[in-house]
Amino acid sequence: MTNVISVRFRSGSKTYYFDPQGMEVRPGDEVIVMTGQGQEYATCTEGNHDVDDSQVVAPLRPLVRLATENDRRTLEHNRQREQEAFDICQKKIQQHHLEMKLVRVECSFDGNKILFFFTADGRVDFRDLVKDLAGVFRSRIELRQIGVRDEAKMLGGLGICGRPFCCSQFMDDFIPVSIKMAKTQNLSLNPTKISGTCGRLMCCLKYEQNAYEDALKRLPKNDSFVQTPDGPGNVSDVNILKEQVTVRLDDQPDTPKCYHGCEICVLRNGKGSRDGIEIPKERPARYVPEESNPEQTIPSFISDFTPADLPADEEEGGSRRRRRGRRGGKKSAEAAQQPKAPKESKETKEADGSEKPKEGRRRRRRGGGKSAGEGAAAPAKQAAPTAPATPAAPAGEGQKKRPRHRGGRRHRSGGQGEKKTEA
Repeated sequence: MTNVISVRFRSGSKTYYFDPQGMEVRPGDEVIVMTGQGQEYATCTEGNHDVDDSQVVAPLRPLVRLATENDRRTLEHNRQREQEAFDICQKKIQQHHLEMKLVRVECSFDGNKILFFFTADGRVDFRDLVKDLAGVFRSRIELRQIGVRDEAKMLGGLGICGRPFCCSQFMDDFIPVSIKMAKTQNLSLNPTKISGTCGRLMCCLKYEQNAYEDALKRLPKNDSFVQTPDGPGNVSDVNILKEQVTVRLDDQPDTPKCYHGCEICVLRNGKGSRDGIEIPKERPARYVPEESNPEQTIPSFISDFTPADLPADEEEGGSRRRRRGRRGGKKSAEAAQQPKAPKESKETKEADGSEKPKEGRRRRRRGGGKSAGEGAAAPAKQAAPTAPATPAAPAGEGQKKRPRHRGGRRHRSGGQGEKKTEA
């Protein structure tokens, strides 16, 4: 076992092992390590840990030191130098009329070397470009041609799934992907649907390939001759994800039926004739899916959050009382608490001979109708002979003040009716 630390450079997501030289390093620490190109600035992804000797590539490079404040200033200066080198290199490419696309510029930590990454369709003669760049920066210049997949890994971005590129997030090396994987997974062979941003086949096609290959070993091919619980037939379609097959029965060829993979018995896998194939008399048993647990029910949020001590009448008319309470204010709330008086029937009103006028304003109809004064005067005349003798009240005290009419034109008949009543 060898004690190592794992570090990652900014150029990609691949991690490398280095000898900690007896120093304690924690994940997230910035360190200076010795590489084949000299000292480099890196970030620790995994602290001190032991790995098998077979996983270590000899010779193991050492850790120089933990990054200091001076090292961070040097790193910032190199980043500014990379931006200037990128702009200058693009201008030089246009001057030399070279068919190449500049992707990225990296400057070594000690500043002795500048590396330019570019993409091109074919070979490019950039010898004159290197001479011009070396005369400008006075350092070692290296131009490296990369592929479109490496370009996507360096630049990063979002795929059609909405997530960042796999190559720029966690993939150490590129996985070989072929068009056969898309055919196995029954995907559309349209290049725009199975290709990534880089223009190559998507790397995620490899993720589920093993699962599809394992399912295909258990399922028959199209046009296979099979025995089902309903009789023999030929397979017309295979659903690999659900592990179901669609069979056209010999008895009912116009109505194909769907069966689970365990419900069929393969008599001939693939295309061919039925000559010499014996159809077994015993038919496979039907597939019975597992029943869901009845105890696992969906909780009722309405019943769970309803208080248990709430009376039934409040549950039914709670919303109605709230609306009334908003209009009436405190008076309506006090009136609701007081016991309701029994309603008087028509016979009681006729025997008593008096009828209380209704409170509140009456809505007047267009096109005539009795005014409030005339309506109040009629019951007063009928109640005069039957009412007991009472001392006359002073004028204006026994009568309530009529509420002022807020809208429309005030009728004159109301005033005349009041005068008649006073008389």
